[in-house]
Amino acid sequence: MSSVQAPPRASARTWAALGVLALPMLLLAIDATVLIFAMPGIAADLSPSANEQLWIMDIYAFMIAGLLVTMGAVGDRVGKKKLLLVGAVLFTAASVVGAFATSSEQLIVARAFLGLAGATIMPSTLSLIRAMFIDRAQRRFAIAVWSMAGTLGMAGGPIVGGWLLEHFWWGSAFLINIPVMVLLLVLGPILLTESKDPNPEALDLLSAVLSLVAMLSAVYGLKTLVAGDGTATGLLCIAVGLVVGTVFVRRQLSLPNPLLDVGLFRARAFRGAVVADLLSIFALIGAMWALTQYLQLVVGLSPMQAGLWLLPPMIISAAAAFLAAALVKRISAAILVTAGLLVAGVGFALMLGLTPDSGPIPVSVALSLVTLGGGVGMTLTNDIIMSSAPPARAGRAAAISETAYELGTALGTAILGSVLAAVYRNNLVGDSGASVVVPSEDLERASATIAEAFSVAAESPTSAAQVLISAAQAAFTDALTVVGILGAIIMVVAAVWAAVTLRGTSATADLTHHSTPVRSAKKAPTRRAT
Repeated sequence: MSSVQAPPRASARTWAALGVLALPMLLLAIDATVLIFAMPGIAADLSPSANEQLWIMDIYAFMIAGLLVTMGAVGDRVGKKKLLLVGAVLFTAASVVGAFATSSEQLIVARAFLGLAGATIMPSTLSLIRAMFIDRAQRRFAIAVWSMAGTLGMAGGPIVGGWLLEHFWWGSAFLINIPVMVLLLVLGPILLTESKDPNPEALDLLSAVLSLVAMLSAVYGLKTLVAGDGTATGLLCIAVGLVVGTVFVRRQLSLPNPLLDVGLFRARAFRGAVVADLLSIFALIGAMWALTQYLQLVVGLSPMQAGLWLLPPMIISAAAAFLAAALVKRISAAILVTAGLLVAGVGFALMLGLTPDSGPIPVSVALSLVTLGGGVGMTLTNDIIMSSAPPARAGRAAAISETAYELGTALGTAILGSVLAAVYRNNLVGDSGASVVVPSEDLERASATIAEAFSVAAESPTSAAQVLISAAQAAFTDALTVVGILGAIIMVVAAVWAAVTLRGTSATADLTHHSTPVRSAKKAPTRRAT
């Protein structure tokens, strides 16, 4: 009678290596938000045009979204450790250039290279965790640590950014990257082990170009729509992204060793986890964006104060990751993910009770439930995604996971942001009290955003300014409740989806039997016995 050999357990060196992999995730999460606080200083020093300001902010996310799939495949071919260290060198160099940029053009180029480096780092960290932690329970805990680093970075971004820019110039927002990346470059070669495909094939350059064009077009179109810079342009870019994306997927189906392992989506648990992740991020990012504005422009908090009120939900999210890793040993992943998404839905529903006078406590409570449920759900879905691919091909699975995150972020900002803006505009323009005392052209300007309403109020007589600010805050809060309703609906849909697609998913065994590329699965020649 044969016995099944237990997978090897991680050593102390492996756990130390996990700490090294958590460092760049912490930094990348901080880097995603810290530049928001540096923009006033950049605008005063470099005098960028409005269009250049948008590119300074957005080029980082564009490059990450467009290159994740390609870099995931590159890591599988050349080695994930090697790609991670190359990315760290590039990130360090681009940070120096960005900190001391003397023109808007230089800063845009630096941000573009930071995005390129981020695209090499993000899938490399998660795929190395897949390779280093063979035991699935330990890997799940390691993913919880990795998720915690990103969550704490998101929470720390406003606090770190606010403190730095109170004491130093805007370039300090870039220089904070350097010590972390230097530490990664020193410890990475010592602690990390290499992982790559033992039988790599040449990278399909046409697939890489198609992936880049599809993602850039789609994300740029979504951002153009939400910014109100041109509906026709935004829709055209989205259409181009969808068409090119379709061509990309069809090409992957015909390749024996595709850039994107579409065969992974044949596994019900894999596609269930990816879609649940995308929907969760979609709702969460849209709510975070709206609630941050509510705390600052309705409640009246400073950026740092708003960041401090968002810190408890982020800590709860980090704790939820470890809670999920412990509970899944006794409760099925499908039940936990479904329950987590429903808890997050309750958090969104609590947003319906917000008023202009609610203060920060209800926001923190609602967001704590959202991050609690989302933290449980997304820790387990990430584990399922990474357990669906063998270590040699984990870069492609990690790239799919990160791409779902980037698409969810773009969709949340674009769609929920557009809903927020449209409801706010309609409510403010239709406010009879404001329309009586505020000139129509001023009211039209104020209806663009709540921030613009404050600018208009600063130019208006005191009596009209007070009426306009009160009306704008009420209109924005009503719009926020609509976002809460949509967020709750999205979470319920995600919960139902997870309950169906993750049913029966193992929390112990890897799910790699579905990872065969599609062509080899469909077109393998049949041999006759002789």
